Amino acid sequence: MVVTMVWSREFKHDTGRAKIAARSGPVFITDRGRPGYVLLTIEDYQRLTGRHGTSST
Repeated sequence: MVVTMVWSREFKHDTGRAKIAARSGPVFITDRGRPGYVLLTIEDYQRLTGRHGTSST
């Protein structure tokens, strides 16, 4: 598993790169230099939570 760190500004301008990186492992998005968010594929999220479906609100 590869862990990627992305600055929030970089994420804002190139979400595609972060989405591609998420295929290999979690992408930590920094907020003022500290990890603030994590981007995962839906499969990784489902594996972590045990949920096998998605719902929108």
